[in-house]
Amino acid sequence: MTPAVTGSSAQGTSAATTSDDTRQRHSYGASVSPGGKALAYILDDGTGYPRAVQRSLSRAGAGPLRMVDLPCTGPVRTLIHSADGHWLACEVAPGGGEHHQVWVVTTDPHDTAAHRVAAADDYATVELIGWDVNRVQLTATEADGTAHALIADPLSQYVIDLDARVGGHLVDSWKDAALLRVGPRGYRDMLLLRRDNRRSAQSDPHATTITPLLPNDTGATTDRGVILDQGYQHSSLLFPGLGLPKLHKDLDSVQALVRSDFDAKFPRLLGIESAREGIRFAVIAERPDCGLDEFALSYDQSTLAILWNNKGRSELQVMTLPDRTLHPPIELPGAVVSELSISTTGSLIAMTVQGPDLPPEVGLVNWREAHWTPLDHPDAANNHSATDHRGTNQPDHVEFFARDGMPLSGWLYHPDESASRAARARRAGQDGGSGAQPALIYFHGGPEAQARPDYSFLFPALLEAGITVLAANVRGSGGSGRLFAHADDRYGRYAGINDAADCAAFLIREGYADPSRIACAGRSYGGYLTLACLTFHAETFAAGVAICGMSDLQSFYENTEPWIAVAAYTKYGHPDADRELLRDLSPIHRISELRAPLLVIHGRHDTNVPVSESEQVVESARAHGQKADLILFPDEGHEIVKRDNQRVLTEALRDWVLDAFATPGSPGTDSR
Repeated sequence: MTPAVTGSSAQGTSAATTSDDTRQRHSYGASVSPGGKALAYILDDGTGYPRAVQRSLSRAGAGPLRMVDLPCTGPVRTLIHSADGHWLACEVAPGGGEHHQVWVVTTDPHDTAAHRVAAADDYATVELIGWDVNRVQLTATEADGTAHALIADPLSQYVIDLDARVGGHLVDSWKDAALLRVGPRGYRDMLLLRRDNRRSAQSDPHATTITPLLPNDTGATTDRGVILDQGYQHSSLLFPGLGLPKLHKDLDSVQALVRSDFDAKFPRLLGIESAREGIRFAVIAERPDCGLDEFALSYDQSTLAILWNNKGRSELQVMTLPDRTLHPPIELPGAVVSELSISTTGSLIAMTVQGPDLPPEVGLVNWREAHWTPLDHPDAANNHSATDHRGTNQPDHVEFFARDGMPLSGWLYHPDESASRAARARRAGQDGGSGAQPALIYFHGGPEAQARPDYSFLFPALLEAGITVLAANVRGSGGSGRLFAHADDRYGRYAGINDAADCAAFLIREGYADPSRIACAGRSYGGYLTLACLTFHAETFAAGVAICGMSDLQSFYENTEPWIAVAAYTKYGHPDADRELLRDLSPIHRISELRAPLLVIHGRHDTNVPVSESEQVVESARAHGQKADLILFPDEGHEIVKRDNQRVLTEALRDWVLDAFATPGSPGTDSR
């Protein structure tokens, strides 16, 4: 009943295709050492799980690759250097699953020892946050969802438990202070924890004080932050001379930078000081037309690297302190930038850059010289121009309206002319054909994620087959302000499902798609939305491919990880208080409406959206006499990360929708 695909099988892929693909390196998640003399990042060379690598840096360029050997099989998710550059911490997902581990190695090429931190059996998963000098910052979550904010010494294994609560998440710590994110998705606040080291937290409940950083603003999210030096080493360059008149400077104050959409449409950068006189904050950087994606502050507090999200495209700027001069945007080779890392003095910034024709690539920017240096491009030694990487097959950003007037958007990918001619010829041979193209609407996960002009391993094969692709941003997506992000919460999900059908109506109205040949696909929440499209709007879609998606919101809550369930209440509804809503929104309870062939794909180790969500919907569809198949990858989790598996997934999705498009009487034909 269930085909299983191994990572080495690459069914249906020629040796030539495999060879060409594996030679292309993907790199991302860089950490530049504080002194700027070394770099670590995640490398996907197409031969297995993505791995951690280290390289030295000098004026002559980057040194040879050194693989980081870890006694744990699975993709590396995150890596970060310690403050002195001696240690490198790596977060790994064994088997691609959700129960992560953190390992620490040294940057000494002759030292191959690896130390696991927070390895207690009490913790179901451990997330790497950063470093407090030479101690690792972690969020370790128990099976029941209780999250511990930890600081661990990698050698002695001594662990300090700063806080324990359901829904807690350590953001940063320094000396006796810590930032803690609390609350579910879309409603996240930031707390300041202060420890009195003269008293024991175990014996004295007042040893730790907790202070909210910002006033209450329902629906706001404050999620990233960094603590400044608090006067321990030098006065802050961010708040020079800040304090009430005629009062001595409070050297015990805590100063921090946070990303927050408190009292704003878009996230912005706020500076906050908590001192004897109370809490005050100031806007450090904001833009009226777009939001703050990321920021990175140099250790000497002289330089801020700032990433803006402007309708999906990234803009990188540098702010110098203490004068807060915001320098012009820096031109980069790809449309989407992420994962900033900055050296101690701020002269060197590492980042991941990608675009529709540019796989994820780590590069370095000397921002004062506006000089971009790629690391893993095949001819990196001779390619330092930001424009050299730009491809020609760029999508169009499209904007349109839902049936209720809500503004929607997406990225529209057009097949090249030769692929379009071939598709029209195939269709002409089937039924006489017309000029309209077949199309696929792809839904991202989250739902708070965002379709952006980044790299997709799926889209090129679809475009080569002559299929137009719309990567859609329906309500609930990020990047369009907090009201839009909350527009699909709970009962708003009905309108979000209607948005998906309105995307199809847009393609038809503008002449981009043949009404009888529109498919839908997506991963995670996008997989759920695909299933919802096929059951709520069965007449609209000719085929669907759901990847790691929920089919029953009630069974999802019952079987997912507890910490994932708790965070999702505000988005989907509470499993008890909103059980009628969850049932009505669950595609499996509307499976009798299914008309289009359904392909479901899942990773066996996925405990975020359990595999049972895919198994049960396929079984139910077949019981109702509908065509449905399931592909399981035994070595993947919630994300399909192995290159061989990605090829199998791509070919299966492409062939599934092409077969459906070629079948007479596809859904939608009779209704238009």
